[in-house]
Amino acid sequence: MASPRTITIVALSVALGLFFVFMGTIKLTPRLSRDAYNEMKRAYKSYVRALPMLKKMGVSSILLRKSIGALEVACGIVMTLVPGRPKDVANFLLLLLVLAVLFFHQLVGDPLKRYAHALVFGILLTCRLLIARQPEELPPDKRMLSVNGDEQPLIHEAAPEKGKMKVS
Repeated sequence: MASPRTITIVALSVALGLFFVFMGTIKLTPRLSRDAYNEMKRAYKSYVRALPMLKKMGVSSILLRKSIGALEVACGIVMTLVPGRPKDVANFLLLLLVLAVLFFHQLVGDPLKRYAHALVFGILLTCRLLIARQPEELPPDKRMLSVNGDEQPLIHEAAPEKGKMKVS
């Protein structure tokens, strides 16, 4: 049976991955929702207007929107389907992307209701990454320390409780 930690990581990975595939697709094509696509186009135009240095670097609103959308789709697919370390890398990239989007929303003065979803998904990405980076908890009978080829119980488990004598 899978541990609760594993179940949590898998559930978060699949849910977050599918969300970012969906949101990235909306940024790339109007096929899912024409209204949402047009809203994304409008929003990214305001982001580029608010950051003139993007315009100076030759980054148009279309390039910015499509780049972010493609990165979201790619990382979302990795989060959903690919096991191991690539999933953590995708998680980290999406977290950086969410931070950039939050910055853009603040820059243009959007109200909280316009970027609350980004805030929530940023927190979920952070939680998933923290849970995934924690070491796996070993059952008590497996907690052994190998010293010169001899296995010994870990010190904090072998020592008697404070104030009690160990009787053999």
